[in-house]
Parts: sequence; structure tokens; C-alpha cells
Amino acid sequence: LGTFVTKVTATDADDPVYGNSAKLVYSILEGQPYFSIEPHTAIIKTALPNMDREAKEEYFVVIQAKDMGGHMGGLSGTTTVTITLTDVNDNPPKFAQSLYHFSVMEDVALGEPIGRVKANDLDIGENAISSYDIIEGDGMDIFEITTDAQTQDGIIRVRKPLDFETKKSYTLKVEAANIHIDPRFISGGPFKDTATVKIVVEDADEPPVFSSPTYMLEVHENAAINSVIGQVMAHDPDVSSSPIRFSIDRHTDLERQFNINAEDGKITLATPLDRETNMWHNITIVATETRNHSQVSRVPVAIKVLDVNDNAPEFASEHEAFLCENGKPGQVIQIVSAVDKDDPKNGHYFLYSLLPEMVNNPNFTIKKNEDNTLSILAKHSGFSRQKQEVYLLPIIISDSGNPPMSSTSTLTIRVCGCSSDGIVQSCNVEAYVLPIGLSMGALIAILACIILLLVIVVLFVTLRRHKNEPLIIKDDEDVRENIIRYDDEGGGEEDTEAFDIATLQNPDGINGFLPRKDIKPDLQFMPR
Repeated sequence: LGTFVTKVTATDADDPVYGNSAKLVYSILEGQPYFSIEPHTAIIKTALPNMDREAKEEYFVVIQAKDMGGHMGGLSGTTTVTITLTDVNDNPPKFAQSLYHFSVMEDVALGEPIGRVKANDLDIGENAISSYDIIEGDGMDIFEITTDAQTQDGIIRVRKPLDFETKKSYTLKVEAANIHIDPRFISGGPFKDTATVKIVVEDADEPPVFSSPTYMLEVHENAAINSVIGQVMAHDPDVSSSPIRFSIDRHTDLERQFNINAEDGKITLATPLDRETNMWHNITIVATETRNHSQVSRVPVAIKVLDVNDNAPEFASEHEAFLCENGKPGQVIQIVSAVDKDDPKNGHYFLYSLLPEMVNNPNFTIKKNEDNTLSILAKHSGFSRQKQEVYLLPIIISDSGNPPMSSTSTLTIRVCGCSSDGIVQSCNVEAYVLPIGLSMGALIAILACIILLLVIVVLFVTLRRHKNEPLIIKDDEDVRENIIRYDDEGGGEEDTEAFDIATLQNPDGINGFLPRKDIKPDLQFMPR
């Protein structure tokens, strides 16, 4: 009551100095009893308390301005003022009905809406905004309610999976409350309302349910074929309780390492295992309802292969040791290490030994180190490549398994020439030992002379060819190219002395030959 609304102003063209010609008085012709106006100030105020926008929002008020102080004979003018009431939050939200019924299938997806409730508010704008909440009921942790910003509806959704076989219905108490409360009207509260929501769960044909979301099984790698590794279990949650059949998804077991009993879900071994090849096997078990093959569930099964001591230790790498000829007794020639494909719980511990026939080896001995390695030591000095270039030392490596496994690895030891500080220079015996005891410098000089001689021969042959001369000088007097005819008759055995056959075989000695004086041979040359 008496709240200022607005002020109007009227003007008069008469001279305000003379008389009351320009003295104006204001009055309301239409708009009462809701509003009033001050006659002289033209201020419009509310005339009634608790005006209700929800009953009437807009008013048309006709204002008259009259000169001559409002007396008779004065002139007047009118104007219309449109007054709109603004909203305040003076109304609570109100549900259209006190009880709502909804039904939902038990296999509904989480977050899926199952129904809407609506609380109406006569106010407008932010004064009509309400929030919804579940304040009571046996499904407070199963369902949730949110507000649709566009329609101001309360949307009920599923938070957790439903199970018809466990619980068939729920009752909720839902509250709608204004967000923006006007303190001036708080006494008119409460600005909220409640409604009851009943939700009925309907049965649906569900797939089988495994007793565990995952399975982890263990089996020793030496397990016998067809031995049982473990078992999976599943059941049909429906009231009908259909029997279940089990199978292995062979896409997860391409090598068909395992089998499963279709009736009881027992997993057995189909082929031998090897932990060193594959320590984990991850397969998928499928459970299918026999009455409805479309109802299928899957579960992952991880199978860990446990180790057994079935591998012998061996050298970590192919070792080849080098021994200096000028080495000292007790010198460490090589440190070797071993590896074992097995994986004992307490780690590896290796035992090293020589073959029984090599225990009294005169050249080498072994020493076990604290870090599970082995040192090879020379027993004496004075090794020589000329006497023996390579030594083979068989070593037995055993593990600490039960039963223990062992293998024999052979270490190759080469005798090498070393510098005074023990750096290996040469392990090739042919490059170092010469049969005539020549030094390396003498050998190099001999090789240089041979190469020089070969160069001279090549140059000589090249020059002869450029001159078109034969490489071998041909002499016309060479008796090997002549035929000698002797005209001598009846000499008998004396004829054999007419010439010396050695001369023909050795033409170089012809100058020293003295022919018989009684024989004069005729020489005839062969044409060329």
C-alpha cells in the first residue's frame, strides 16, 4: 500500500503568472481502487495491499490533468498509464498429482530415463525454477532425479542395475523446491512440495551371470594332459533358470591349449605347457543358455604357468678365453657366467665343477665367485703357441633345483702373444712361429726381395714383347733343330762311335766335342 509506481507531468500553455489558468490538478478517472495519484505532484501509488500478479498482471490507469486549480470551468486533458506488475516469488511449486506410477524392465541401461514428474509454479522467470530430489524411499541409491532446464520437469533415471528376481518394486518420495527464495515472503512458505513415486520392475530374459567377473588360475608347466586346472561357474538369473553350457572362445585359444567341460565348467589341459615359451595364457569362457542361445555371457580367464626345474643352466654366451704366453701362475684368464631359463622362487644359484677326468688338470683350475660367476685361472706360466695353440676346458654347470639340472659347456682357451703389460697382440701361430727361426724383420726382407725379382721378370717380358722378339733365342746351329746324315756303310759296331748321342741331348757341350777325323758328315737343314 502506497508504493511509488511512477509520476506523470502535464503542461499548460497559459501564463502561470496570471490567476489559476496554468494551475493543474491531477486525478484518476480509471484505475481505482488499485492506484491513487497525488493531485498536485502527479505521483501514482498503489492503493491496495498484496496485489497479486497471478490474478491480474496489467492495469490501464487513465489520468486527468485540469487547470484552474481543478475548479469548474477549467480545461482538462487525459493520458493513459499502463502499469505491469512484476513477479515476486510468493508461490510454491505444486505437483500436478500426489502419486506417480512407472514401470521399467530390469535390463534397462544405466542412466536411462524411466519417467517424468512435474511441479508447477505460478511464478515466472527465476522465481519458478525448482530443483528435484529424492528424500525418502527404498530406492534412493538405485534411482536419481534431475531437472530438465527447458521444461522444468523432474527426470527419474536408473543409477544401478535392477534385478527383478531380487526386488520387484520401489517407492520413492520426491520433493520439488524453489531455488530462489524472496526473504520478504519467506513467511508464506514453505516453497516446496512432495509427491510419491512407485516404480515396478518387470522381468526380462537375462544372460547368464558368472560367479566372478574374472578368473585367475595357476598350473605347473609339467601338468599332465587332461588334468583339471580350475573351474568357472555361472547361472541363469531368471525365474525360469535355464541350464548353462560352457565353451572356450577359440579366437583366444588358437593353439587349443585348453578344453572345458560344457556341463560343469571345468577347464583341463589339452597340450603340454612350457613356461619358458609362454608364461601366461588369457582365454575367454562363454556361457550360453540352452533354452535361448541368444543369451550369452563371457568372462576372461588368466592362466599362469608355474615354473618347474626342467632346464639346465648354460654359459650366458659363447666364451673364448685368451691366455698370454708370458702370463703368471694364478692369473685369472676369464670370468664366465651362466643363465637358466627356469625361474626359481629364491633366485638362481649355480655350482661349477670340472669333469672328473679333468679335476687334476695340470694347466687350469676354477674358482667360484660370490656373484654366482666362475673364474678360470692358469696353474703355471710358460705356455707356448708352438707347443699347443688351443686348450679345451669342459665345465659342468649345475643349478639348485629339485631335482638339480646340469649341463657341460666347453670353454675354448687360446694361447696368444702379449705385450709386457698383458695386452693381446697375436693369437695366430702361423704368423708368429717360423720353421727356420727367422725373425719377423727377416721374413719381411725376404718377401720384399721376392717381390722385387718378380717385378724385374715382368718388366723383361714386357720389353721383349714390345720389340717383337721371341722370349727364347733360336740358333740355326742348334743341333736339336738339324738332321745329320752319315754316308757310312758296314761299320758294324764301330758305327756306333761315329757320333756321340750325348751331344744331341746336351747341345751346350758341343764346343768340347772332337769328331772323328775319318767321318765328315753332311749337314742338311730343315726348311722353316
